[in-house]
Amino acid sequence: MVDFDRSLFPFESNYMDLEGTKLHYLDEGEGMPVLMVHGNPSWSFYYRNVVKALRTHRRCIVPDHIGCGLSDKPSDDVYHYTLQSRIDDLDRLLKMQTPDGPIDLIVHDWGGAIGLGWAVQNPERIRRIVLLNTGAFRNPNGQKIPFTLWLVRNTPLGAFLVRGLNAFSAGATQMAVINKMPAAIKKAYTAPYNSWKNRLATLRFVQDIPLGEGDDAYEAIVRVEDGLSTLNEKEIMVCWGDQDFVFDETFLAEWERRFPNADVHRFPAAGHYVLEDAGDEVISRIEAFLAAP
Repeated sequence: MVDFDRSLFPFESNYMDLEGTKLHYLDEGEGMPVLMVHGNPSWSFYYRNVVKALRTHRRCIVPDHIGCGLSDKPSDDVYHYTLQSRIDDLDRLLKMQTPDGPIDLIVHDWGGAIGLGWAVQNPERIRRIVLLNTGAFRNPNGQKIPFTLWLVRNTPLGAFLVRGLNAFSAGATQMAVINKMPAAIKKAYTAPYNSWKNRLATLRFVQDIPLGEGDDAYEAIVRVEDGLSTLNEKEIMVCWGDQDFVFDETFLAEWERRFPNADVHRFPAAGHYVLEDAGDEVISRIEAFLAAP
C-alpha cells in the first residue's frame, strides 16, 4: 500500500497488464490527448497540477514507469530496467489507449529520452512538445556527471544508499527544488519507494545512464538522438529551471542548438523539479502553448 494524502492526487487509477506486470497510468478528461512522461525518482504525481489544469478540455494520459509510482515493482529477472524497455512500454500503452490521431507531449528528466524515443518512431502523431529540464541525447558533458550520480551509478555504497535508505527519492525532495517542499508533498514523492524491493527502479535508472558504448542504453539513446531531426518542424516550448545541477546550462544549450525555433522560458529561481518551484507560471505557459491555434 502506498501511503500518502490522496487528496493531493484526486485521480482514478488505471492499469495495463504487461505479461503479468501492471503499469499504472492516469487517463483524465476528454479531447486531444496530452501525454506526460515523468523521470526518476518522481512518478505521475509530478504532473498532478498540470492534469488538474488541462483535464477540463484535454485528455491527459500519464503513465508510471514500471518500478515507479503506483506501477508494479518487479525484480530484475522479471523486467529489464533499461531505456528501450521504457520506450516499448509507452508504445504498448499508446497503441492500446490512443492508437491514432495527434498527441501533444510533455516530458521531464528521463521522460525526455523515453517520450521522445517514442516520438521519433511516430513523428506523424506528434503535434506539440513541452520540454521540462530533460535530455534525449548523449550527455553533452561527455562522461562527466555530478558526483552524487556517479556514486549511485558506479559504487556499492551508492546502491546501498538508494535501496537501503531511499537516498535518491528523499534526496530529490530537497536537492531538486529551491523552495522548501511541504511535508505532505515530500511524503507523496517518496511513498512509492518504501522498501528495499520498491527502490530497485530508482537505482536502475541511474545505473542505466548511457555514457559509453558498452552501456545497455547507449544504442537506444543514439537512436533517439539521431531521430530528433524528425521533430524539427514541430512546435516546441522549453520551460527550464536554471538551478538544476544535473540538467544544466549545457543541456539547455543543446536543445536550443537542435531546435533553434523553440519557445524558451527560463526560471532563474527554479530547480530540477521546475513544476514544483515555478508551477503556476509554467502551467499557465503550457496551457497557452497547447491552446494556441
